[in-house]
Amino acid sequence: MIASGAKGLSILFPHGSFEACTVLSETAVHDLGLDRICESVSDKPKEQSLILGIMSRITADPDVVRFRLDVFDDIYRNPAFCERMLEILDKIEFLKDFGSFRRDNEESSGTWDLVHRLEEIRDYISYVEALQECLGNADLKSKGLNELKAQITEIYDDNGFKELKEDIASLKATTSSLKSVTVGINLNERFEAKEIGLISINSKEFTRSTLLDHFGNLISRKDNIKADVSWDGSTRFQPFSTSDQSAADKFMGLARTKAMMINPVLTMALVPDGDMGKDVTSHMDRITDHMLSQTVRKLKEVLGKYVGLSIMNITALIPEFIYYVRWAQYIKRHVGEGLSFCKASVLDKNREDGLRMRARGFYNLRLADFVHDGKNSIVANDLDFGSDGSLYILTGANRGGKTTITQATGLMFALAQGGVFVPATEFAFVPADCILTHYPADEDKTLDYGRLGEECRRFREIFGQCTADSLLLLNETFSTTSFEEGFFIARDAVRAILKKGTRCIYNTHMHKLASDIGEINAEGAKEGSSSKAASLVVLSDGGERSFKVKVAPPQGMSYARDIAQKYGVTYDMLMES
Repeated sequence: MIASGAKGLSILFPHGSFEACTVLSETAVHDLGLDRICESVSDKPKEQSLILGIMSRITADPDVVRFRLDVFDDIYRNPAFCERMLEILDKIEFLKDFGSFRRDNEESSGTWDLVHRLEEIRDYISYVEALQECLGNADLKSKGLNELKAQITEIYDDNGFKELKEDIASLKATTSSLKSVTVGINLNERFEAKEIGLISINSKEFTRSTLLDHFGNLISRKDNIKADVSWDGSTRFQPFSTSDQSAADKFMGLARTKAMMINPVLTMALVPDGDMGKDVTSHMDRITDHMLSQTVRKLKEVLGKYVGLSIMNITALIPEFIYYVRWAQYIKRHVGEGLSFCKASVLDKNREDGLRMRARGFYNLRLADFVHDGKNSIVANDLDFGSDGSLYILTGANRGGKTTITQATGLMFALAQGGVFVPATEFAFVPADCILTHYPADEDKTLDYGRLGEECRRFREIFGQCTADSLLLLNETFSTTSFEEGFFIARDAVRAILKKGTRCIYNTHMHKLASDIGEINAEGAKEGSSSKAASLVVLSDGGERSFKVKVAPPQGMSYARDIAQKYGVTYDMLMES
């Protein structure tokens, strides 16, 4: 489920930006590890699905990204405000989901059902007032929450809203005086009720003793039992039977029963066979529909005018607040464990210096769940995308952290564009219009094309989606064949990516690809490309993995030499043994 507040009140998709977002592929979501991260952000499956749905729908609009980042900053700084907002919104959602708001307002709605809505509307008024107060008292800096405050205040101060309060107060005063009804019951020879007649609607309740005493007095004296059932002329007898459709139509057709509209004090209903107690309520409901026709019409007019005016838009905010609050709780938990997070800043894509990303002290968020109480410290790194390097060929020792770095870069973009804090000490960037990944194909997907064929097919498809504003992450692409074949394809792919200007990290074991960067850049310059490739290496010292990266020439065989020396398998060491 994805938040749908884009068409109304929204703190995620302002000004109709919902439709302008790009949905990440399931493959990219899995390759980035977003699905696993969302499972850590919330332990509720429904919320996990909600959070992942929002994270997967990215926006490249810098104004929307700033809008989200500012909203999250407010929510992160005001936990008490968030708790109160969720509490109020939850009550409004309960009204929408379980109250009579969700039922229609057709003429067939029973009077008692409609009267019951009075209390719900009164609750709705109090909740809107509570929202207005909560937003008004909070220290809010963001455009999104201040716009929300203005919209709630507009609802609160609107003339129609004040009229609604007055109407409800008036209707409440009228209906609150309905305390009891007086009925007449016709009996058969076995003293069983066969017909019920509504005599009057009263402003006082009957008491048990009064009713029984009065009934006792009536039957104890012989002269109190009347010999006939004639009326004094102030009421009108109208027989009604559920089996008589014409009579039912005549009774329910309020506009056509003009005489009853003039003097609607009495009507009769035949009690059907079977469970009479259950059916009496149903008949009484129909009877009072007629008796309270004026009140019902007024109530329906109020409901039609106000109910749904804003309740649907307000409840659409609930998943958006949950999204922000769960991320805030998750990040605060890890900050308490000593990890760094920062609010990203959005760069102008047309900067003169060509900077398109600057990350300082960043790390892979997927590692955060393995850090507890300062143990298992995480190695942080720095990286830029700019005029000196828009494409990095990342090389290093096996299991040295190449995939972790590649994934971490994509996660920073996804998190920042989702509006939440980034696992880094500093992160400034130009938002990506899409994050595309190319990881090794699964075995079961290579039966038709073979592994290399499948990789080529997928790469061509992904490359076709790339623009100069995209982020492309390649993990051991074209490595499922011989070195000669893979190198030839990879070199052409790198040249094509540079021509498009797509930001890219290509981690690979093909060190020669990184060694040829000078030639590749020279060829690109001749073709008019302003983008450059650079070599990025995972540092190693004596075979020990440091998980630190640096822009430097590839170390190539030095990795193998370090590992060989560590485990004693150089020629000299083997011969000595």
